[in-house]
This record gives sequence, C-alpha cells and structure tokens, in this order.
Amino acid sequence: MPPPPPRKESKASVAWRELKKAPLTAQFGFLVIIIYVAVAVFAPVLAPYGESEIVGTEYDVWSNQFPLGTDNLGRDMMTRLIYGARNTVGIALITTLLAFFLGGTTGIMAAVLGGWYDQLTSRTVDVLMAIPGLIFAMLLLTIFGTSIPSLIIIIGILDSTRVFRIARAVSLNVVVMDYIESARLRGERVSWIALREVLPNIMPPLVAEFGLRFCFVFLTISSLSFLGLGLQPPTADWGSMVRDNATLITYGDITPLLPAAAIALLTIGVNFVVDWFLHKTSGLKDEH
Repeated sequence: MPPPPPRKESKASVAWRELKKAPLTAQFGFLVIIIYVAVAVFAPVLAPYGESEIVGTEYDVWSNQFPLGTDNLGRDMMTRLIYGARNTVGIALITTLLAFFLGGTTGIMAAVLGGWYDQLTSRTVDVLMAIPGLIFAMLLLTIFGTSIPSLIIIIGILDSTRVFRIARAVSLNVVVMDYIESARLRGERVSWIALREVLPNIMPPLVAEFGLRFCFVFLTISSLSFLGLGLQPPTADWGSMVRDNATLITYGDITPLLPAAAIALLTIGVNFVVDWFLHKTSGLKDEH
C-alpha cells in the first residue's frame, strides 16, 4: 500500500514559518505594523474620550485622568494620538493604493505598448517629477482645497509618477523575454499580457516599493498637516498635533514629540520589513 501523499501546507503556515526565521528587525517591524493597525481599527474602543471632545483645560499636565495631558484646546492627547493612527495611517494607505493603481497600470502598459504611448506618458511623468513634490502638493491643495478627497487624489497622482518609473523600468526587463513574444504571436490581448505575464514577474520590487512609497506618502501627509494644508481640524492628525502643541517644547514638555515619535516608529518598522522582503526575494543568503 503506497504511503499517503504529504499534506499540503497552508499559505498561513508557510508565512508563519518564514516570519519565525526572519531577523529580529523584521519581526520588530511586523510587530509595530500589527500594533498600529490594531489601534487604527479599534480606535473608538481604545480611546477614553471622543476624538474632538474638550475634556479639560488647555495644556493640562500628565495625570491619572489625562495620561498624556491635554492639547491647546483641552482635548485628551492620548485620545488624539489613538485617532491619529486611524486618520493618518488610513488615509496614507488609501493614497498609496491609488498611486500604485495609477502608476503601476500606466508604467506596465508603457513597457508593453511602447511607441508613442510610452513616449507620451514618460515625458508627462518627467515634467511632473521636475517640480518638487511637497511644493507642488501645497500649490494644488491651495487651489483645489484641503478636503480629504482632494488630499488623497492630489498626493496619489503626484506619487504615481514615482511608481510609474519603477513599474516601467522592471517591466522593460520582462517584455523582451521569449514567453512575452510567444504570447504576442498567439494573439493574446495587451491586457492579458500585462496582467498574466508581466505583473506576476515584477511583484517583488513592486511590493517593496509599496512599503517605501507608503512611508513617503505618510510623511508627506504629516508634513502638509504640520503646515496647515493636510487634514483639517477637528480631525486628529499627528502632523497637526505637533504644530498645535509645539509651544510646550519651550517649557521642557515632551508631549509634542509623542506624535513625531509615532510617525518615526511606523516609518522605521515599515522600512525594516521592506529591507527583509527585498533580501528574501533577491535570493541572497545570510552569511554565518
């Protein structure tokens, strides 16, 4: 009687095994990301007060009632930090997804189609990238307003230019392969070639770029909020929290540094994960 075939391991089990073999930096990054996601999802449950509820006096000190004190309007800082995770991280994620949809689609199609389409999109991207991103975003937000939809669309379009460049570059290395020529000779449609032949072969660099691009979008939104052109009051946002409470630094109070630390910690965590993923997908082996 032949032995039973080995049981196929689930994707979750494979992922868990790879995570356990990951370096401590990558595990720390995953832990940070999981904590931030949990805080963002369960913000209404974790926060002791309402997002914009005034519960005390201005700049109240740290106490049992207000563990991180209050801000310039008397709102609980811990509550604002928790809701800031939902607003800042959530909007950054949506913006990054939009940037990758626009930039990834046009970049892959530019490599597959070539010709005038490639020239037109590439030159358009060159023009947009010639203008400093933050200054261009400030200009457009001043013109079109600082609503959340405007913020997402403007930053998404501007960051899609960076995604376009890397998607086109890695796709150009794929479209010259023999199996792409075979697909063309079979009469496959351009969309089929892009989705079934090109995209699966460029996923590792795109996934790594997604993590890096998320960090840049996240920092851009925080920077715009610090300058008063990002998320508008009373929406909790880490960038605007630093601006609103910056005067406390002159009195030796570290409260304004907490939102900045939250921004820095998430950026470091995501970069740790991206570094590990790039190392993993590159095929390099650790030296012992």
